[in-house]
Amino acid sequence: MATVRPQSSPSRERTVLGAARVDKRTKNLTSRLRPGDAAVIDHSDLDALAARSLADARVSAVINARPFISGKYPNRGPGVLANASIPMYELSDPEAFARIREGGALTIDADCVLYQDGAAIGPVTVWDDAAIVLATQSARANLGAELEKFARNTLQYLDADKELLLDPTNVPALRQTKMAGRHVLVVVRGEHYKEDLSLLRTYLSEVRPAVVAVDGAADALLAIGCTPDIILGDMDSVSDDALGCGAQLIVHAYARRGGEAPGMARIHELGLEADTFPVPGTSEDAAMLLAYEHNADLIVAVGTHSNLEDFLDKGRAGMASTFLVRLKIGTRLVDARGVFKLYRPKPPFSAFVAVILSAMFPFVVLLAKSPIWRNITEMFHIWWQLHFGWRFHGR
Repeated sequence: MATVRPQSSPSRERTVLGAARVDKRTKNLTSRLRPGDAAVIDHSDLDALAARSLADARVSAVINARPFISGKYPNRGPGVLANASIPMYELSDPEAFARIREGGALTIDADCVLYQDGAAIGPVTVWDDAAIVLATQSARANLGAELEKFARNTLQYLDADKELLLDPTNVPALRQTKMAGRHVLVVVRGEHYKEDLSLLRTYLSEVRPAVVAVDGAADALLAIGCTPDIILGDMDSVSDDALGCGAQLIVHAYARRGGEAPGMARIHELGLEADTFPVPGTSEDAAMLLAYEHNADLIVAVGTHSNLEDFLDKGRAGMASTFLVRLKIGTRLVDARGVFKLYRPKPPFSAFVAVILSAMFPFVVLLAKSPIWRNITEMFHIWWQLHFGWRFHGR
């Protein structure tokens, strides 16, 4: 791990960072953050999605008890925070995390010592652009070893998951939604998923695909005015309001754990009903299998994970189920950005009117300048006087 050593300074002036919001799980913390808060996390190798959620909350700073980049792989989260101009600090002593209280005011002095409500918490290391670049380069050099470990783990589980490819998957029945012969949009909270959703507004309104939200993606869909037909996942990152939006709820159960479905407890607490779907792999794999087994004509994926860095960023040790699911659904799957090559939105009627008026304009100008136009207007004026002028004056 690359570090930037703080420079000593006799000055004791302190910079205010904001009120501390503390949680070991970044995913849980984001719902409590307000603009100007200082996020205090315990998150080694901060991934891009978690960093984006912190940036969207407009925090004043991020204090991490673990290395932002440990050197395991070139994770993208610190770069996201740097691009959003959010300062990053790593606690020199990870145990200091336990001494930071929720809501207390955090400040930092010129010697890079962190304080809460005037009491010293401990020294911190600044993660600036130079530190991120250096640590990322070091981590990229280690990517080969991480890839080898990742591949071994994937092969280890490939044999156990082969029924995903060879056998039909028993999927829950759909109560309100028809997928057969339709487009199905599967939305996952992956990198750039919000930007992709905004580009798909016309596609959603004109094609009207069946929409499957994986966990917290349901909230992003509701934010753009689209109510998902189905919410599928562990139910740990979706809001209560989204769960109550009227979508069919399907809790992802873990086939390797005897069908255990931890998310069902939350559904029962809210007084809602849900089906379970015991299948190996991730919830996004389960969502694609659901669409495939219900004979979707095309599966459009938003925010899904499909490459090595995506899966390392997500913290997965292997991707056997994803390999098998993508092999199974084959040509029915297309990435959201590919939709723009397959689908061309119909131009609005106003666009046709604008084109016609633009084409007519030069002819109107030429006609107005010509003697023929003046003769036509004079003849029309005479005709008007002959037919209507005498009636008016005769009254």
